[in-house]
Amino acid sequence: MAKVVSPISHREVEAVNIDFEAKAEPWITVDLSDGTTLKIRTLVTGVMRLEGEHDPVGNPLYNVSTQIVIRVVNAPKDLRGAPTGATTPPGRGYTGGPEVR
Repeated sequence: MAKVVSPISHREVEAVNIDFEAKAEPWITVDLSDGTTLKIRTLVTGVMRLEGEHDPVGNPLYNVSTQIVIRVVNAPKDLRGAPTGATTPPGRGYTGGPEVR
């Protein structure tokens, strides 16, 4: 168990980690006005139920931790440039986004 601050009562409450299984984690395709196409996916990394806390209709409150993955599928040539920062370390392929630590 952990202690978290409830977004409804604004008090510190116990939170219980809940096991989960993701049934689907679809990619969303977004076309930007600058001609770039992105693919975006939200990954659920953890779920906790706030003990004794309920929404206005009586449902239990959950705290959901997520990670957002963004891939540039296509970008206009005039927006492309040299990679920013250091080169990819040896033996490590390009991941399509910033390094998550």
